[in-house]
Amino acid sequence: MVEGLEEFIVKIAIIQYPGSNCEYETARAVRASGMSAEIFRWNKDPSSLPEYDGYIIPGGFSYQDRVRAGAIAARKGIMKTIFKGAEVGKPVMGICNGAQVLIESGIIPGVRPGELEMALAPNTGRSGYYCNWVHVIHTTGKGKCAFSCLFEEGEVLPIPVAHAEGRFVTEKKGLIEKLEANGQIVLRYCTPDGKIEESFPVNPNGSFDNIAGICNPAGNVFALMPHPERAAWLRQIPDNLGDEYAGAKQAAYGNSQKMLNPGPGRKIFESMRAYLEGL
Repeated sequence: MVEGLEEFIVKIAIIQYPGSNCEYETARAVRASGMSAEIFRWNKDPSSLPEYDGYIIPGGFSYQDRVRAGAIAARKGIMKTIFKGAEVGKPVMGICNGAQVLIESGIIPGVRPGELEMALAPNTGRSGYYCNWVHVIHTTGKGKCAFSCLFEEGEVLPIPVAHAEGRFVTEKKGLIEKLEANGQIVLRYCTPDGKIEESFPVNPNGSFDNIAGICNPAGNVFALMPHPERAAWLRQIPDNLGDEYAGAKQAAYGNSQKMLNPGPGRKIFESMRAYLEGL
């Protein structure tokens, strides 16, 4: 908490690029988690960006995915200001297209600063764009990543994916092992009971080591391909997932207030808030 203030209002900037299409859903999830959110356009004067406590780059198709998904957005001047904030500990999350932006920039995985060590390649398992609900398991230690600091190790949550280029890949020998040793592989695709299986549809895109989300070595920058903003309320959960969240939704039928209870994705945003309040 900020010394001398009764309440610390966490301010999050949601970066809007041409082609972003999840910024408003992301802002609603941020606000539902007890923070304030503002849509910050890519061409706005970045001198006011340091006023924010954290940054989220939402999903969509920035610059129509020209060259490669996220490649153009990653090289825009606004990112320099965001990365300066990250250097002093501010949390930065990229969701889907935002994850592609962070990977393209080289800040993720960040083992060798300034180098492009990973890529998000076209999906395997089925052709083209894939949209469905999957399960992911938290595979790093509690507190390693700012965006999973409220999760227990081994915790499983359902969450939707919607992408055509979400396969984490690398040509760097030993990089995956180094990420595992560093605790940077935060979320992996898994079965509803937490088993990591490489085959489709458990791994929906063929991602190396079933990676769904990774952080930088410091843990404050997070690249996540699934969409937590689309799983932020209980009412968003499908009935047929066969897990505790689907059961909770079924039990809430007929009660509109219970349908507004937090969904599994909300915990990612609440972790962001908890991290900031602990600084």
